[in-house]
Amino acid sequence: MKKILILTVLLISYSLFAQVQFEAKVSKNSLGLNERVRVDFTMNADGDNFVPPNFEASGFKVVAGPSQSVSQSWINGRSSFNKSYIYILLPTQKGSLTLKQASIEINGQIYKTSPVKINVTNAVQIPKDPNEAPTISADDNIYLVADISKANPYLNEPITVVYKLYFSYNIGITNWRELNKPKYNDFWSQNIDIKQLVAEDGTFKGERYRYVVLRKTVLYPQKSGKLEIEPLSLDIDCQVPTNRRNFWGQAMMTDDSKRVSAGSKIINVRPLPEKGKPEDFSGAVGRFDFKVKPSKTLLKNGESMDLDVSVVGVGNLKLFTLPKPIVPSALEMYDPVHDENVNTPLTGMSGKISDKYTIIPQYKGSYQIKPLRFTYFDLGSSSYKTITSQPITISVLDGPSAASSEKTNPNDVAKTKLEVAKSFAYIKQKTALQPTQKEDFLGSGLFYSLVFLPFLAIPFLIVGKRRKDASDNDVVGNKIKKSNALAKKYLGEAKKHLGNKEPFYIALEKAMHNFLKAKLHIETSEMSKEKITELLLSRKANPETVGDFIQLTENCELARYAFSSESAIQQDYDKAVVIISELEKQLK
Repeated sequence: MKKILILTVLLISYSLFAQVQFEAKVSKNSLGLNERVRVDFTMNADGDNFVPPNFEASGFKVVAGPSQSVSQSWINGRSSFNKSYIYILLPTQKGSLTLKQASIEINGQIYKTSPVKINVTNAVQIPKDPNEAPTISADDNIYLVADISKANPYLNEPITVVYKLYFSYNIGITNWRELNKPKYNDFWSQNIDIKQLVAEDGTFKGERYRYVVLRKTVLYPQKSGKLEIEPLSLDIDCQVPTNRRNFWGQAMMTDDSKRVSAGSKIINVRPLPEKGKPEDFSGAVGRFDFKVKPSKTLLKNGESMDLDVSVVGVGNLKLFTLPKPIVPSALEMYDPVHDENVNTPLTGMSGKISDKYTIIPQYKGSYQIKPLRFTYFDLGSSSYKTITSQPITISVLDGPSAASSEKTNPNDVAKTKLEVAKSFAYIKQKTALQPTQKEDFLGSGLFYSLVFLPFLAIPFLIVGKRRKDASDNDVVGNKIKKSNALAKKYLGEAKKHLGNKEPFYIALEKAMHNFLKAKLHIETSEMSKEKITELLLSRKANPETVGDFIQLTENCELARYAFSSESAIQQDYDKAVVIISELEKQLK
C-alpha cells in the first residue's frame, strides 16, 4: 500500500511538473523594416527572476514595454493561471533575425523559451484608411544634415560639425531618439552645449524649411590623411496632415515616423609643412603670444621666486607642451604647476595656459636664466613663427658663496682642528670603572618567557589558520574582493577628480575603455556599442550588466557638458565600480 501511495504522489508531482509551460509568442513572423512586432513571454505558473533576451544583440529595439498581464480563473473546480511579459519591438536591420531565449525561475526550476526566427524585409507600405492617408510623406520632408566648416584642414586646425534637422512647414516633430552617435576617431573633440532647441527658418535644396540645431562639435584632427566622421542616425516621430478636416476646416494630423542619417563624412587632413619647421616645434597651431615672467629678480638668502611660462591666444592650447626653462646649478627649480584657463566655443579653443616654476637659490651671486623659444604654426600665413623671451638675471644678495663651497682655505682647516682639540681638552684621560653584577640568564624571567611564549601562541596560530582557510575557501568572497580591487585600479584616476566634473568624466570614460582593453583585448579604435555588446555577451556577461555598462559609457561624454551635481558624480563613480566589479565576476 505504501509503494502504491508513493508511486501515486510521484505521478501527480511529475504531472504537475510537466504542465509548466513557458514560451515566446510573436504577433508576426515576417515584417518590414518600418513595422513593429509584439512579443509575449507567457507562462502558466507564477515565476520569479524573469530575464528577457538581449533584444539589441538580436537586431531589435524596444519601443514599448515590458508590461505585464496576469489572469486567473476557476472553471468546474479547476484553476487556470496565465502571466505574460509583453514587449513591442522595432527591427534595426534586415534579414533573418533570431529572438534568443528568455528565462524564468518557477518552483525552483529554470525554464527557457525556444528561440524565435523573424524575417525582416525592406520597409513596406502600410495600408491606411484613405481619410487617414497623409497628404505629404515624412520621407521627402525630413532631412538630417552635417555641416562641416572645412573639409581639408591642417593637422590640429579646428573644424566644426553642426548637425541640423530640416523639416517641412507642414510637419510637426514630436520626438527624436539617437540610434547611432557620431564617433570621432583620430580627432580631439568637444561638444558645445545646446541649452534649448529652437526652430528657425532656413533654405534646403532651394526650398523654405524649418530646422533645429541638434548638436555642435569642435574637432581637432590628430593625424593627417583621410579621416572618417561616422554618421549620426535618428528615429524621428512626427505628425503629418491628412485628408480629414476638423470643424473649422483645418487638416487633421496623423502620427508618422522616419529614420534619418547625416551620412559619414571624409575629412582630408593636410600635414604641417616640413619646410621651415624648427626642431623645438611642439605642435602648437594657431595664433599665440608667449611670455616668461619672474615674480622677482632680487632675492635674499632663503627666499624663493616664481617663474611663470605662459601662452595666450587662439589655437590647440590643450594639445601641446610649453618649453622648459634651463637654470644654473646654483638655482634649484621644482616641477611646475600647470594651469589652464581655456574656453572652447564653436570657433575653437581660446584662452591661456601656463607652467609656474618655484626656484630657490643655493648661493649668493648673480645668475642668468637663458631665453626660452616658443614656436607655433600660424594658420593665417601658413608658416612657422618663433617667439623668444628675454634673458632673466637673478641677483642673490646674501648666503654662502658658490666659490667657498668648492675651495677650502688650509688655514681654516688648521684652525678648525685646533678648535676641535680644545673642545675635548676637559675629558678625563683616566677612569676607575667598576664591574656590575649581572643576573644569570638561565632561570630568569626573560628565560621562562621565551620558553613558554611559543606554547601561548599556539591558540592564536590555530585561529589564524582557520580564518585563512575559511578565506581561501570563500571563492565568491575572494572573487568579489579581486573584482573590487580591479575596479578601483581602473577607476583610481577618476576618483581623484570627483570634485571636478569634466576631468572626472574624461577619466571615467578612459577607465572603462582600459577595462575593455584588458578583458576583451581590443583597441579603442575598434570599440563600438554593437561589438562591445557582442563580445561581452559571448563571454557570458549578464545582459542587464552589459546594458548598464553601455549606457554609462554613452553618458560619459554627454555628462561632461551637462549640469551635474557632486552627488550625481559620486553616484556615477559608485555605479562604475559596481558595473566593472560585476563584469569581472561574470566574464569567462
